[in-house]
Amino acid sequence: MPRRKPNSVYRTREHLTGAEVDRLIDAAKANRWGHRDATMILVAFRHGLRSSELVDLRWDQIDFAHAVLHVRRAKKGTPATHPIRGDEMRALRKLQREQDPKSPFVFTSERGSPFTTAGFARMVEPAAVEAKLGFPAHPHMLRHACGFALANKGHDTRALQAYLGHRNIQHTVRYTELSPGRFQDFWR
Repeated sequence: MPRRKPNSVYRTREHLTGAEVDRLIDAAKANRWGHRDATMILVAFRHGLRSSELVDLRWDQIDFAHAVLHVRRAKKGTPATHPIRGDEMRALRKLQREQDPKSPFVFTSERGSPFTTAGFARMVEPAAVEAKLGFPAHPHMLRHACGFALANKGHDTRALQAYLGHRNIQHTVRYTELSPGRFQDFWR
């Protein structure tokens, strides 16, 4: 039985850069359900959501009046309340207005049933090809992209741990270990 090769054979890293996420969002906008797909990628990236957390997202977790998202974490993660930025608020409001039939779930299929993790993966993979990333992408890369983006902005490890819902800080250290900001003043 052939075994799957290690991830390093398929790609050199397990996260996307901010520019690559933007290209992925633009590529998803060209899909049949472009607004929904682009919003899914944006929300997954901004909040570091796992696929299962994203597809289980419900409208009652979004507080439009206070611009916050109540994040429920999978895998015994710590729940949190995240701020929602303006572009994300507009995208979510538009999605809510256009959702037909109405559902308690934020992201639904064209038949009105909740989106699945496999469906999200089937949407991200071709969008990555369309975005010409040069390597195969998968949904969990958006969670890692969030961690690395926040670490590169100088956020401390404990804040990242709380934002991503990690119970154990060892799972968060990887983001700050690879942050180039640590070495910024080495040659000054």
